[in-house]
Amino acid sequence: MTEVRTEVGMWIEHRRAGARGGEKMAVENPATEETIACVPRAQAADIDGAVEAARRAQPAWRRLPGLDKAKLLHEVASRIRSMRRELGELMTLEGGKPMIENLDEIEWTAACFDYYAEVGRHSRGNAIPPSFEHQVNFTVKEPFGVVVAIVPFNYPLLLMAWKVAPALAAGNTVIIKPAEQTPLATLELAGAFETLPPGVAGIVTGVGEEAGEALVTHRQVDMVAFTGATATGKRIMRLASDSLKKVNLETSGIDPFIVCEDVELDVAARGAVWARYLNAGQVCTSAKRFYVVDAIADAFVDRFTTLAREIVVGDPRRPETDMGPVISGEALARVRQSIERATREGARLVAGGGRPKGLDRGHYLEPTVLDHVRHGGSATREEVFGPVAAIVRVRDVDEAIALANDSDYGLGANIYTNNLRYVMKAMEEVKAGTFWVNDPLTDNEAGPFGGMRQSGIGRELGEEGLDAFREPKHVHIDYLQERKNYWFPYADRAWE
Repeated sequence: MTEVRTEVGMWIEHRRAGARGGEKMAVENPATEETIACVPRAQAADIDGAVEAARRAQPAWRRLPGLDKAKLLHEVASRIRSMRRELGELMTLEGGKPMIENLDEIEWTAACFDYYAEVGRHSRGNAIPPSFEHQVNFTVKEPFGVVVAIVPFNYPLLLMAWKVAPALAAGNTVIIKPAEQTPLATLELAGAFETLPPGVAGIVTGVGEEAGEALVTHRQVDMVAFTGATATGKRIMRLASDSLKKVNLETSGIDPFIVCEDVELDVAARGAVWARYLNAGQVCTSAKRFYVVDAIADAFVDRFTTLAREIVVGDPRRPETDMGPVISGEALARVRQSIERATREGARLVAGGGRPKGLDRGHYLEPTVLDHVRHGGSATREEVFGPVAAIVRVRDVDEAIALANDSDYGLGANIYTNNLRYVMKAMEEVKAGTFWVNDPLTDNEAGPFGGMRQSGIGRELGEEGLDAFREPKHVHIDYLQERKNYWFPYADRAWE
């Protein structure tokens, strides 16, 4: 795999395009801190062009029969799989995830397009019982129009697919804005989207304060789907409120992970380590606060710490690497500040916290373990988007459930136990959009994904994810024209 400095254009109506004003932005390899490419930095005029193209294409795409849409979406999935190697290399260079994790992401991305190809062609609406005789009532679910998909850096293709595949299946056209840190693989994906009619899917690059806000506020954009920080999601809501633009938001999470006294220690510890340090801890649903029952806390922390120290940190291009860098110098600084704040509050740093030996360049951090974290402190209230585990010791499962549920967020939650009572009590009480039992972070295209509380609005995946990109219309038909007895004049009706 070689690093090549190059310039890559945006993709609108099957053509590459630069920013009209010539503005560009650099893409950095977080493992080496070197610039690997430049992409356009779109401004308002560029956004206008992209939206106009999507608007022109939408009526014909909406009318295309579902079977034909399904064939095209299956072809997108097939092309994604055929591009597996080059996409994986680009994702590794620009994002810093180990190659194996990126190859997994590409398959999940293709599977999402296959899933919505099938779901979209058999779901349009419902027949409902009429109120009177010789009438027919039904609903049809219609696309919004032009949808903007604003995608984060951590899973640039998968979280794009969770928005774009159902939006297209529903009959919308889509403009994709990848994160400024990771636009290259998404731009490369234009090769898969070439199977779609021009204008149905477009890709623009730029920064949030410019391109992102121009897309959110554009009068010809009908809906915004976003994954990212809660603060940004709230700003999108405020900007969209002026026109009552529809939004679908998946925002921050500080997911709890409960470890009960009856666990198989090695399995639970290994699952916990993977759930925290996957993608260097840069996963919305990664386990960030661990509530461990006192009876096994010492043994669990020892095993967890041993496994964390065994993680191979290094060049994400190497097959032996388990964990790469965080995305940027700014992100690394924020994570370090979080560790310092937690230790000032009384947490014990039992592993990690520094730069791995032998890695002089790149935004690397050792897998970090904080024990005896105080619930209510910063590590349990603020999302740490990096490889830091915060372990809170609790008396029993009831206290663990109460503390896990004591949060402003509710994206995901986990429990490890063989006790059905513990499972059911936690599942019923903890506010979270996804609840995992003995199997953290596993997704299913057929199951809805999204957050409660300040972790978001709406759902992706499943049929709920398709409904997020369409709105119902009630159709009422009376197939006999006759005067109704409840019309004017009311003098003809007896009411006493």
